[in-house]
Amino acid sequence: MNDPYSVLGVSPNASDDEIKQAYRKLAKQYHPDAYKDNPLASLAEEKMKEINEAYDTIQKMRAGGYSGSSRANAGGQSYTGKNAEVYARVRSCINTRNIMGAQALLDGVSERDAEWYFLMGSVNYAKGWMDEAYTNFQTAVNMNPGNPEYQNALRRMSSRTGAYRTARTSSASGCDICGNLLCADCLCECLGGDLIPCC
Repeated sequence: MNDPYSVLGVSPNASDDEIKQAYRKLAKQYHPDAYKDNPLASLAEEKMKEINEAYDTIQKMRAGGYSGSSRANAGGQSYTGKNAEVYARVRSCINTRNIMGAQALLDGVSERDAEWYFLMGSVNYAKGWMDEAYTNFQTAVNMNPGNPEYQNALRRMSSRTGAYRTARTSSASGCDICGNLLCADCLCECLGGDLIPCC
């Protein structure tokens, strides 16, 4: 899902009433009853689903203490300061699997603190970039060693990637594999055959 505020067409600083009004307007516009016997009925149904998810996400975020001011809360993490709103939105994007949106928001942050590295580690983990995720979590722990969330993420990464790192360092690299295939192909051709027979 996209950023829930963008889906409803409101600013993250909008009041609860403004969000409710935006939701009601969109819900009325895309309600399935308005699209009976219409070829666009399935599109309207998808849009309505997206609108409901966005509204629910915002309600959950705000129930946890997010007020749209300089203090933000997402996923149980309370933020204050310059990047509070951005970090809350990044967590929301990660929770809704909008990894590219989270990445874009993080790329816009110039002052990178421990939370930035933790969130970037979460983004890289979701993308399957284990080495980058591990490095980001390690940096977050180094910058703020007292944060249990950072420590847990690094500990989980260490246990999950231990076998991956061992296998990666002990096995052949991509270049070795390609080189071996090229050699095998040359040998086969010298012997009058192809490595991969044609069908």
